[in-house]
Amino acid sequence: MTQEHLYRINTIWTGASEGATSSYEAYSREYAINIEGKPQFIGSADPTFRGDAALYNPEDLLLMALSACHMLSYLALCARNGIRVIAYSDEATGKMTQKDGKIRFTEVILHPQVTIAPGDDLETARSLHDRAHHVCFIANSVNFPVLNEPKVDS
Repeated sequence: MTQEHLYRINTIWTGASEGATSSYEAYSREYAINIEGKPQFIGSADPTFRGDAALYNPEDLLLMALSACHMLSYLALCARNGIRVIAYSDEATGKMTQKDGKIRFTEVILHPQVTIAPGDDLETARSLHDRAHHVCFIANSVNFPVLNEPKVDS
């Protein structure tokens, strides 16, 4: 049975209040995203592309989505396999470069740091990172490698 999940957002260019796109240098990159039942999200372009460094940019959001999806997939697998995770953090990195005539992400590396409860199976906890990668919806949706370099301790 095929499952379908529909997500809906409303994106508004709020920078329009600062003027039209009269030149590349002159317009604001600020935008708002509204999702029903959630707080409004304010973002901008990366500062490289004349955006506001104090706001999240689409590149940040993609990296955040990959990191969070892997974490949530991993935690679910651990819970289902009797591994008690007591701490989890990730220092993820993403690389964008020109490839095939386009600027695009060419690689993301996740660096999960996991602590499991004493006595739980370290090898199982380590192996679940590979499974988490294969079930992560976001990693399955991108066309570049998402690598994992986990460290698991008890």
